[in-house]
Amino acid sequence: MTNASSTRILVCDDERGLREMLRVLLRRAGHDVTAVEGVREALARLKSDEPYDAVVTDLMMPDGSGFDVLAAARERSETTQVVVITAFAATERAVEAMRLGAYDFLEKPFKNDVLLATLDKALEKRAIVAENRVLRDRVSGKDTGLIGVSAGMDRLRALIARAADAPTSVLITGESGTGKELVARALHTQSNRKDKGFVTVNCGALPEQLMESELFGHEKGAFTGAAGKKDGLFRAADGGTIFLDEIGELPLPLQVKLLRTLQERKVRPVGGEKEIPIDVRVVAATNRDLEREVKEGRFREDLFYRLNVIRLLLPPLRERPEDIRPLAEHLLQKHCAYQHRTLRFSDESLRWLAAQPFPGNVRELENVVERAVALSPGPSIDPEDLGARPVDVPSVSHALPADLPEGFDLDAHLAEIEKKVLLLALAQQGGVRKRAAKLLGMTFRSYRYRLAKYGLGGDEGDEGDD
Repeated sequence: MTNASSTRILVCDDERGLREMLRVLLRRAGHDVTAVEGVREALARLKSDEPYDAVVTDLMMPDGSGFDVLAAARERSETTQVVVITAFAATERAVEAMRLGAYDFLEKPFKNDVLLATLDKALEKRAIVAENRVLRDRVSGKDTGLIGVSAGMDRLRALIARAADAPTSVLITGESGTGKELVARALHTQSNRKDKGFVTVNCGALPEQLMESELFGHEKGAFTGAAGKKDGLFRAADGGTIFLDEIGELPLPLQVKLLRTLQERKVRPVGGEKEIPIDVRVVAATNRDLEREVKEGRFREDLFYRLNVIRLLLPPLRERPEDIRPLAEHLLQKHCAYQHRTLRFSDESLRWLAAQPFPGNVRELENVVERAVALSPGPSIDPEDLGARPVDVPSVSHALPADLPEGFDLDAHLAEIEKKVLLLALAQQGGVRKRAAKLLGMTFRSYRYRLAKYGLGGDEGDEGDD
């Protein structure tokens, strides 16, 4: 249950008996409660007081509408959650309130434990929304999408902060869909180059015959079709950052020219005789194993070392399942705003999401959420809206092959099973490690040690997650 010791709740209802009952009930639950009898006083409180964590409001009152209270609460703070209480006859209007941003509604008369449970869930959502905002601000003050509560993401954000102002090259590695461009943008927006350009180049998308001209520019008449002079993308990024995505796709002849540009900090346009000085911070990214590419002769070793001054590794989503819920909530807000809808995840859908391996990483998660926002009838997104099927749930059954091969590595096989069980327990408990440890009948310290042993996080402090 959410810790209510610091939660501030505004109650708005014109029925004195119900208002007083709610005041007593919520104070006994540990909340700091302010109760008002109508819309005018509620609007005054919302305007003058510090933002409330939650608002419980009637929908139809003599001096106005609960819709006005809802709008004022949401305008005051994006984290404030609103629970509407209404008579049965006004249910359709309550559903409309949810579409406009209310967390949930309850029909009068309601049971006290139902109200407390609903409010507790609303406050859990508020905590997630607030956490996402803090994480966004921690990166650049803008929404960069670098959302996550795992130790791996904390380390990544710390490295970005330390490396932001360094003039040296940065190499970002990680699987497809992990958000390498978001990291590059975070580096730029936190750096002393943030007021200059951020230029993105997809090295795998440019035709090889045009790539040199696109990167370094060309002089008029340098080749057929060069009707005028072109500066090129490096000069467009002068003073700022150039992001070379999919750097592993760069042809070997261009790797030589890129290396010279990095060493001399100058570019020579195609057909030009003079080198032009530039001041550009180079950030490159790849999902390839560049060390292997170097060994197999497909990538220059000297260029690799020039790019790999600072390495930032993005862990795949399957290794940080505790990040799935805050990411999903963040993406839900994003796509609800874009599609002009108000939806929330059911508890079952959040558990289902946390249990998925997401081989396509954050990009796949976003596709799932975007589809659900488009197709869900609402107001709640359920597992079937996300495309849930029984076969999607991770399982450790059938772990042994039908026939054991010669030299079967029992230790490695048992380690793989243990790793899957650790992750499955974590997913089933919504990424909360203490609960996962309890589920498996072990101490939190033991569970944390095992996570760290397999490189799944867990080597941070003793405080746990809940």
